[in-house]
Amino acid sequence: MLELVLYIFLRGEKVKVLVLTNLFPVASNRNSGIFITNRLKEYVNFDVFYDAVSLTYKDGFSIRIVKKILNREFNEPLEEINGVNYITFEWNIVKKLFYNLGAINLSKAIYRDIKKKLNIEQYDIIHAHGMYGDIPGGVVAKFIAKEFKKPYIVTMHGSDINYNMEKNAEIYLDVLENASKCIFVSNALLDKAKSYGYSGENAVVIPNGYDPEVFYRMDKRKVRKELGIYKEGYNYVGFVGNLIPIKRADTFDEIFRDIFKQLSNTKFIIVGDGFLREEIEKKTKDLDIIFTGRLSQKEVAKWMNAMDVMVLPSRDEGFGAVVIEAQACGTCVVGSSNGGIPEAIGFEEYIIEEGDNFEKRFATKIVEILREGYDPKKLIERSKKFTWKRIVEKEVEVYKKAIFKNVNIKQ
Repeated sequence: MLELVLYIFLRGEKVKVLVLTNLFPVASNRNSGIFITNRLKEYVNFDVFYDAVSLTYKDGFSIRIVKKILNREFNEPLEEINGVNYITFEWNIVKKLFYNLGAINLSKAIYRDIKKKLNIEQYDIIHAHGMYGDIPGGVVAKFIAKEFKKPYIVTMHGSDINYNMEKNAEIYLDVLENASKCIFVSNALLDKAKSYGYSGENAVVIPNGYDPEVFYRMDKRKVRKELGIYKEGYNYVGFVGNLIPIKRADTFDEIFRDIFKQLSNTKFIIVGDGFLREEIEKKTKDLDIIFTGRLSQKEVAKWMNAMDVMVLPSRDEGFGAVVIEAQACGTCVVGSSNGGIPEAIGFEEYIIEEGDNFEKRFATKIVEILREGYDPKKLIERSKKFTWKRIVEKEVEVYKKAIFKNVNIKQ
């Protein structure tokens, strides 16, 4: 009977979460960690209160002087974006020299700083997003959970499993197996973790979502005119994301050129930035191509609406939330068979299997879609189950069950 009363109490009460994230906005890229920011905005609708900590150290005065002399970029995590606040901590030279000793020591350092700044007892649960970089979120969450006897959850987003777990398997397995719950953004990512020895017994799959007030269908002709790119009878093919090898951006010239050979009335759009941009610009300078750089989500939504087809040929991907955003705009996405992309796309006919002549087969599929068309309503309807409201609702249920279980154990 007591268990039932506790469960009802927890379901009706406000929940307070300490969010630790390796994905956060920075001055040079305000969209960095946007999937954390957007879900936190939704928390208020579920009576979930939170404090969010960016797991990095911003450069203090002394370090900024040294970096200025050496002509290095400052580390500048933002403390507020789109109404969401992030707690940040600051390095000084002495601290940096003393603690720059690897992931575990750095995680302990920020853990101590979190304890000094926040009253940990007030939180019902700890939720870490990511196991990236020098201060893996899951490691910090485990330190806090162990000392304060709080349940902790870890969400794995992609590269943390795909590229970091193999070389840090012992640390990962310790964090994942001891968590109250491990959330994976796709089944493919969960399977990858299992291939490194993770049991999967405490796993649940909850993808990232999208904001339907930002990503929705607009009139393509109107949007193209507004953006100043309208050409009568033209096809529009685009990409949204980082211009890096994992996104297969190094082959864009090959894919785009093959499309152009078959449909010369095609304009190409690249939304995003990365170290491959200059190389892509050189290789595609004879094509009708637009590079927008990084944009706000509202601007991204306009460009997605301007596209007839969006491409995601990534060599790996945790989920590919840009797929859902594009589908919400009624824009077809063609993607590779890698990682969580097939789960994000949801339609077998728009997935190109990895293998020989991939780029050629990818381009051929895009041409086929441009010639034959597709049903935007089918894409929009599918996207509706990925709104942030639905995604956060699932996460909050995970919170409440973990809190209830923890209360029950303490008794």
